Amino acid sequence: MCGFIGVYQRTPASFDDRALLTALTTLHHRGPDERSLWHDPAGRAVLGHVRLSIIGLDNGKQPIVADEGDITLVVNGELYDHERIRRELQALGCQFKTDSDSEIALHLYRRSGLAGLKQLRGEFAILLFDRQRRLMLAVRDRMGIKPMFYAQHRGAWYFASEIKALLAAGVPAEWDEDAYASRAFYLRDHTLFKGVRSVQPGCWVMADSGGLHHGRYWDMEFARQDAPDPSDEQGMIEAVRAAVEKSVRLRLRADVPMGVYLSGGIDSSAMLGVATQLSGQPLDAFNLSFTDMDDYDENRFARLAAEHNGARFHTVAVSQDDLADHFEQALWHNETPFFNAHGVAKYILSQTVRDAGMKVVLTGEGADEVFAGYPHFRRDMLLYNPERQDPKLVTQLRQRIQESENGYQRPDMPQDIHWMVEQLSHGVSWLDNQAGWFKALEALYRKDFRERFEGTDPYRQFYDRLDHRNLEGRDPVHKSMYLWAKSYLPNFVLTTLGDRMEMAHSIEGRVPLLDHHVVELACQMPVWMKVRGSTEKYVFREAMKSYLPDALYKRKKHYFRAPPATLQQKGRLYQLVRDVLNGSELDSLPFFDPARVRDLLHRLPQLSAHEQGLLDPMLMELTSLCLLQNRYSLRSSGSQPLWSAREEAA
Repeated sequence: MCGFIGVYQRTPASFDDRALLTALTTLHHRGPDERSLWHDPAGRAVLGHVRLSIIGLDNGKQPIVADEGDITLVVNGELYDHERIRRELQALGCQFKTDSDSEIALHLYRRSGLAGLKQLRGEFAILLFDRQRRLMLAVRDRMGIKPMFYAQHRGAWYFASEIKALLAAGVPAEWDEDAYASRAFYLRDHTLFKGVRSVQPGCWVMADSGGLHHGRYWDMEFARQDAPDPSDEQGMIEAVRAAVEKSVRLRLRADVPMGVYLSGGIDSSAMLGVATQLSGQPLDAFNLSFTDMDDYDENRFARLAAEHNGARFHTVAVSQDDLADHFEQALWHNETPFFNAHGVAKYILSQTVRDAGMKVVLTGEGADEVFAGYPHFRRDMLLYNPERQDPKLVTQLRQRIQESENGYQRPDMPQDIHWMVEQLSHGVSWLDNQAGWFKALEALYRKDFRERFEGTDPYRQFYDRLDHRNLEGRDPVHKSMYLWAKSYLPNFVLTTLGDRMEMAHSIEGRVPLLDHHVVELACQMPVWMKVRGSTEKYVFREAMKSYLPDALYKRKKHYFRAPPATLQQKGRLYQLVRDVLNGSELDSLPFFDPARVRDLLHRLPQLSAHEQGLLDPMLMELTSLCLLQNRYSLRSSGSQPLWSAREEAA
């Protein structure tokens, strides 16, 4: 894993090397082993790279420049099965100058252009300058595991692994108020920084003399409703087992020590089991233990998995005070708000793993997205997609839904949610839940901000930008999964719980369950193989049964969450929330009315524990926004003045 910065300009000119070197310095955590800067002799491009050496330790320095000098590239990530591809390319006459897995991308592009990069397997972000064709090409992996951002500044196009590098290179740090109002930083390719976009998963972005161009080279394609219903259930289970085992085997290749993140759920426990069997040796397993509240602590389940596999088990104890101490620095790495402190806990975990001498970890992220593990997917099945399910059980579970909706507020949804329901012909549980939460957040908006962005219709904007061919003729649960994969998976899950919090301490996280071969196989399986009655991830659970202790095999989905700060109001994390929201940063934040926020804080102790817990995500986000504004010196880009005490007095 690595980090990079790249700049392309249509008209040859000099570059500000000092700013670019500063940008690389902000990415030092992504690549502490090497740093380099390459200039196009013609003055059209520059590429900078920081390296975390994992494969080809002695000669894998980047940028990699073709012997002919016409192609230069930088890569962040890992390209698996690269040995086979290298042999095939060598048989065709390609000459390699490094042992790095990254170099295969250069030769694939040389031989087949952009189409050649479709052969890549892994988690990656690639930036390539083609001197002969005078273009810069950015390509992101299929599921969005590795980040990549871009922006236009003073006529040039800037690309980087993290937003902070773009800012250090000269891109202005301004709030994108529209992106916040429309939640486009979660739902689409926007960020909270004006003019900064992310390259979407499975997509490429090209800058050339004609401007900027976009395209998609891969997408999730679920089985159609009218496809023949498969009858070989055991065959599907065995196919999943084989695909996951192969994916893990490819990710065990490294020239440095490797560990496993072990949460206590079936996903990471299965990864530990498969990796242990394939490697033939005990592995180091690291678990986060929340010491403040037992309800959020999965340590005992993680220990079961570790003992089952003979792993060397490491408990990383985290308290509310620890979360408070690391909150701001973790947020700086995240570049988006936290709505729970679990991202901060992951940051602390990665620091401990790095201190233990590890550079690479296997993780279980992705199973819930690929095999329908979230409760909201199960709810969608029960309400909209009950085919091939036990009718009596479905009736019982629907009754439970009616008795306890857990925040789903269908009658009070925004108009564009109702519009989406009409387009899809069914509801989407996770959108209902999120929209209800956002509506509560909007009650704290400044009056002028609310009026300025009223009628934005964020969900309609989200839906309109999707490829509807991959929604037509699909089951409701599969459509819900597709929508999640196009928004919260790359823009939240793989950020807050993946790359950013791992790479903050130079840890490369590998996610076998998001291998595109595993994803494509799962997409073609029917809903009833993923959700069966009250059992989520059915086919994955059955495929991994031999790798799991019985208690974990039978365990239901348990969200990875840090204990809410609002439930421990004497702890330092809640005190951090109070101090920040009573400070000057809230007064200059362009989104919220400080008086309303502080009134909520004042009333909080009188609320029930349930109500306090429901408000915790809102307060976490507000605190995050204030700290981001301060840390990145963000300013408002809108024409409206920021809130002030004088405005409130008037």
